[in-house]
Amino acid sequence: MASEPRITQDHQDSRFLAALRRGAVLSDGATGSLLFELTGRLSERNHVYEALNIENPDLIRQVHLSHLQAGATALKTNTFGANDPVLARLGITGKTAEINRAAVKLARSSIETFAAQTPDADIDRFVLGSVGPVSGHVDVSDTYETQLRALISAGVDALLFETFDSLPFALEVVRFAASIADCPPIVLHVALRQQGEGGDWNIEPSDYIAQAAAAGASVIGVNCCAPWEAEEFMRRASETPEYRSGAVQLSAMPNAGGFERIGHRFMSRVNPEFMGRNSRTLVENGARLVGGCCEVHPEHVREMSAFLRSHDPATRSALSVPSTREPVGPDRKATNGPFSKKLFAGEFAVSVEMLPPRGTGPGLLRSKAELIQEIASSRLADAVDVTDGSRGIPLMPPGDFIQAVKEQSQDPNLGQRIELIPHFTARDLNLMGVQSRLIGYHARGIHNVLFVTGDPPKMSPSYPRSTAVFDLDSTRMIELANRGLNAGVDFGGQPLGRQKNPETHFTIGTGFEPESLDGKGELEKLERKLEVGADYVMTQPVFNWSALGQLENVRRRARIVVGVMVLTSLAHTERFAQVPGVQVPKSVFDLLGSYDDEQDQRKAGLDLAIEQAQRVKAEGWSGLYLMSPASAAAIPEVLSGFASG
Repeated sequence: MASEPRITQDHQDSRFLAALRRGAVLSDGATGSLLFELTGRLSERNHVYEALNIENPDLIRQVHLSHLQAGATALKTNTFGANDPVLARLGITGKTAEINRAAVKLARSSIETFAAQTPDADIDRFVLGSVGPVSGHVDVSDTYETQLRALISAGVDALLFETFDSLPFALEVVRFAASIADCPPIVLHVALRQQGEGGDWNIEPSDYIAQAAAAGASVIGVNCCAPWEAEEFMRRASETPEYRSGAVQLSAMPNAGGFERIGHRFMSRVNPEFMGRNSRTLVENGARLVGGCCEVHPEHVREMSAFLRSHDPATRSALSVPSTREPVGPDRKATNGPFSKKLFAGEFAVSVEMLPPRGTGPGLLRSKAELIQEIASSRLADAVDVTDGSRGIPLMPPGDFIQAVKEQSQDPNLGQRIELIPHFTARDLNLMGVQSRLIGYHARGIHNVLFVTGDPPKMSPSYPRSTAVFDLDSTRMIELANRGLNAGVDFGGQPLGRQKNPETHFTIGTGFEPESLDGKGELEKLERKLEVGADYVMTQPVFNWSALGQLENVRRRARIVVGVMVLTSLAHTERFAQVPGVQVPKSVFDLLGSYDDEQDQRKAGLDLAIEQAQRVKAEGWSGLYLMSPASAAAIPEVLSGFASG
């Protein structure tokens, strides 16, 4: 066995590494747990998962095609345990090379089949030769040589050594693989773990990166860990000199779960949408190969694919805004309406959230329009902000709703008495659609926009499956609106018009979850949004006031509008507590639960909202964001109580 590579491999012409340099490549999920789901049997004698490559190839094709259809562009071969000692323990001898070559052929043919079915998709797809660890002290050459030579000769695009928990052994295997002639690029995944919340690693990430790069790995990362562990690893790994110099690329393939302490419970908070958001966070922090390990199946890969579209570097590189003009400033934005005027003047501002109608009933639209007119006439609020497909429900688009309200009111001065603010999600429109809608908004007198990434369509379980676009995330939309449109150029850098001042003058808002489980990541995203041009921040509803403490440094240089939810019953409180990013303390349940009558519960909820609103103002925050989706009629009562308090 060679301890050092006998042949120095040159991978500069590797298609796989070139694709990683261009941007993120999405791998598939877990083959083993999906096979268990499909067959109901663990890998065992007479049903060895790796042997299915030759015993039931159609089943393996089904696994590969399901991941390709979900959006994966790299397939791991079904060879995790296809080495001599593991197969021998399961009663298979003399078939290691055959099983590995068949696995590569199945993955490659599945890609060809899928490409033939989708001829318009000009996308590179890759086959990664999966190699897993073995237990006990073994001779690396005796264990892996047959498998590695079979995978290499069959033409894998890279070797993926995954789920190794012993770094010395993993490095020994990598060095041996690199010594084989024609070895393709090597991806090394170690199953790193953190000891306790934010604690030490079982293997220090910086040491791991340095040693793996020296051993011959071109792509280095983690797998078989919790998603939040993968995120923290990526933050640490992206600071290493090996990554910063471009010597290696980073990768992460976490499990679809992982237990953690949430309140007084020990539970997992992972679903397909969570994995989608996680994949985007990984890419934001430097990952170029992402995918999934245990229990990550096509439904997770589908959501990961949707979220990663907003980080396609081919798209991002086309979004440069080479304008030499400065965006419009606060003085111009302050003319957009009473909410903007107060924010830029440093006065306390109040906005009320409104959900647009879902159906065609004229009565509902009329009642909502009348409520907005009532709020405008009362002068108790400065804005009404209109949600955009909240909770994944197909409501009337906010811009159309605002236009309908203006038409019903027949009041040409409505916009001067109340600022109408549409939420704008990144979920539903591609790049061109985002720009077009914003230009339309500006022409219709809508000059204040709250940019949010948006809830996934699947959050509405009764609605048919819909594909989210996510060409852009909220940070990028803010940047393009500020440095592009507000500077007089479109998203491609072309002037918005030939007139002297073609720029728009949007006031730009964004959201923040003070009680997010990933508080550090949420705060880092907020910093980026403020850096690229957000004028104000609207928070999710807050009940645990200590959560606002993390914004103390931010509030000195940003306008923070704090969210307050009007709870109208104990049942409403129980439903609301299920919303991601919100934590309702036991004291609130006890308060409303102390009343049997729903009217008494309603009054207690309204009194609580008034008390919270007064606290927001007393503590010097920039404004109040009042939400009452369960009962619009409660809004005037709370506003009146707040004003008289």
